[in-house]
Amino acid sequence: MAARRAFGVSLLAHTRNRTQKHAGLWRQVSTARPSSLAIKEQREHEFKALGISPYPRYAEPPAGHPLVSHITVHSRWGQAMDNGAKLTNVQLTVQGRVVSKREASKKLFFFDIEQDKQTVQVVMSQARYTGDTAQFRKLNRALMVGDIVRVSGFVGKTNTGETSVFATMLPELLAPCLRPIPLRSGLVDSEKRFRNRHLDLLVNPQAKHALQTRSRVLRHIRQFLDTRQFTEVETPILSPSVGGASARPFATQSVAFDKTALYMRVAPELYLKQLVIGGFDRVYEIGKQFRNEGIDADHNPEFTTCEFYMAYAGLEDLMQMTEDLLREMARDIAGSTVLSLPDSTTSIDLGPPFSRIDVTQRLREHVPELPAILDEGSLPALQKILAKRQIPAVQPHTVPRLLDRLIGHYIEPGCVQPTFLYGHPAIMSPLAKCTSEEQSAAARFELFVNGKELVNAYEELNDPNLQREKFRAQAVERDQGDLEVPLPDSAFCDALETGLPPTAGWGMGVDRVVALLAQVAHLRETIAFPIMRPHHG
Repeated sequence: MAARRAFGVSLLAHTRNRTQKHAGLWRQVSTARPSSLAIKEQREHEFKALGISPYPRYAEPPAGHPLVSHITVHSRWGQAMDNGAKLTNVQLTVQGRVVSKREASKKLFFFDIEQDKQTVQVVMSQARYTGDTAQFRKLNRALMVGDIVRVSGFVGKTNTGETSVFATMLPELLAPCLRPIPLRSGLVDSEKRFRNRHLDLLVNPQAKHALQTRSRVLRHIRQFLDTRQFTEVETPILSPSVGGASARPFATQSVAFDKTALYMRVAPELYLKQLVIGGFDRVYEIGKQFRNEGIDADHNPEFTTCEFYMAYAGLEDLMQMTEDLLREMARDIAGSTVLSLPDSTTSIDLGPPFSRIDVTQRLREHVPELPAILDEGSLPALQKILAKRQIPAVQPHTVPRLLDRLIGHYIEPGCVQPTFLYGHPAIMSPLAKCTSEEQSAAARFELFVNGKELVNAYEELNDPNLQREKFRAQAVERDQGDLEVPLPDSAFCDALETGLPPTAGWGMGVDRVVALLAQVAHLRETIAFPIMRPHHG
């Protein structure tokens, strides 16, 4: 018995910082670190000795003790009571995870239990319990930080002014915690955090905040588009063809179709435009895209986008909608249009009208020797420019890739405040209309914030003959070794021959917008379970 108590005291000695308790930060003071297996075996033995089922079916709370949220306990009764007051007629039940435990004596225990980021204190006093006193002591000693419990009693305040639930029944164990939670040491190392996301969310409030911000962003986007008469749709994630963006896809085979190659989508664009052809004038889709590429702070192979297509609209309509959406979203979610950047003294202001830069014109200011006509024949000149200026560019070299590299080097880093980049060379946008008969500039814009692309939009090319011609030009780039360029989609061109009305298309990287509003530096913070490099051996 002495050995068991020494084990328990070393593991359960806890302290609380009152100023941080309601922020959900747990504190645990421990002089020993028993192994997970030792904790598990010890606890299972205790449950058996006490005759407790550690995983009971969930049942209604005791009669006359309705279930009440922690926030209600504080807002409805806590603020109205004087120190030391006891409302014995207010019977209720609270539940949640034990985040702190203190044993004042063998007859008095204090627990803090947390649910939905709200914490309430529970006072377990033997004086208010009329049952078996030995069972009272054993059960309260057996409960640990991390356990999920339910407690019934009445509301009151301690003499020190802490709003509490004073238990009149034994606490109910709903689920035990059999592994240590790093409450004292914390969880900081990113590798450990994201491989143990459940622990990360328990001990790091900011981790949960980013995911809650994501939920609010998705809800806001849907509300914004739904009120403008858009229809939300779903298009295939798995398809025998790839299109809508230049990216290397993930590939698999279909057993049902004799091992036909199938691809995870890189963009839903071509399907959504076919819905517009079919009579859906305003459609949108929020969904996952998959691109077989590298991982860094701004890229993840699996990511979420929102794309919408609006018939009888142009670039100016999309620019205004983009400003309205992000401005309203910032006010609703962050409480201000001014957003602080992580690890920086710089702030972003989404309030004023966004800046605009003509990409081709600005690029010529930086690179006066840029060819007058930017088409397939410009490749040697562009290669020479990058070599002369010592700007590295990955192979294979194609005109769109090298132009994108120059824009990324000279223009994008300066777009800290919200900036529309427009007037891209037409060769960079094979699915977009052009602004003039010369076919030199695409009717397209990108929105950059803090040097990162958030939105890409353009007036959709609806000429099937011109679309086939641009697909053929892309096929040449693929033959030159650019495997990110999709194969021509003749079925899409056939659909265009039915007639696509003048349509404006818009796509936003949801993860990047969430990162901006949640003020985190890495996309993986915005994803519940980001992909990690597999362990080997």
